[in-house]
Amino acid sequence: MKAVLCTRHGAPEALEIVNLPDPVPGPGEVVVDVAAVGLNFFDTLIIRNLYQVKPELPFSPGAEFSGHVSAMGQGVSTLAVGDAVCGSVTYGAAREKLVAKATGLTRLPAGMDLVKAAGLIITYGTSAFALRDRGGLQPGESLAVLGAAGGGGLAAGGVGKAPGAGGPARPPPPGKGEFAIAHGADAGLDYTREDLKSALKAFGGEKGLDMVFDPVGGTLSEPALRALGPGGRLMVVGFAAGEIPKIPLNLLMLKNCDARGVIFGNHAAAHPEWLAELVGDLVAHAHAGRISAHVDATFPFEACAAALDEIAGRRVKGKVVLTTGA
Repeated sequence: MKAVLCTRHGAPEALEIVNLPDPVPGPGEVVVDVAAVGLNFFDTLIIRNLYQVKPELPFSPGAEFSGHVSAMGQGVSTLAVGDAVCGSVTYGAAREKLVAKATGLTRLPAGMDLVKAAGLIITYGTSAFALRDRGGLQPGESLAVLGAAGGGGLAAGGVGKAPGAGGPARPPPPGKGEFAIAHGADAGLDYTREDLKSALKAFGGEKGLDMVFDPVGGTLSEPALRALGPGGRLMVVGFAAGEIPKIPLNLLMLKNCDARGVIFGNHAAAHPEWLAELVGDLVAHAHAGRISAHVDATFPFEACAAALDEIAGRRVKGKVVLTTGA
């Protein structure tokens, strides 16, 4: 089988396409013939050894996938050869065949788009965990989404609409506001042309914003925090801007607001039953069209470096997915 391998840390161009022996499933495992691999911003970091997870070399990037079961290990009774499935791993999905625990896979409904299924779990899972489990977003509360046209931001906008929260969504680079609005945001602003704090305060009104979903970090986090009202929550999801902000803690005290950390992978690993139920719900919503699961572009397996360059350059609206042709 072919696999995308990181054999030395560096830019996406350092990745290699190599041939490896086909894997064999152990007890409780299956082999999935991978059809599509969802890529995320953290993939651009993990290959540079800049992510909190630091796998031993060599390894494959990619943390979410879809495909068909092609072989089963002893004791597997919940799946059958030929079943269409999706799943997630910490890393290692960018290969044509992947061994996975049967209990960690979700069977897909007939006709489900495998490309969309490959891009659901990380972005929508993170958003659901942030807004509902960690943030407690309630119907009628206002939600501002930083980086609203990116994969995570787009997902947060969709998840935020589900409980009835109708707040502003805010895209980062110029030209993405219309895209975010077309995919469910109530409003958008361009922070390169408008003062972020003032614009967010205008959106939030007199009582201030109830929640900000922040996967960007950098210089945007503090003004977003300042736009929160009493009881507001800044959901710290990531640092796509590259800089980890230093928030003055007195702001939390003076405004009676919170900054809450969000790391989906750790929670998902510790609570597999919660993850299984969540992914099942996301698949059902995507299949029914209740969430967009928008894929901006697909790249052939051999063009993984180009796909990661698109993500690193913040030129992506939604998700980028690798396809194997399987």
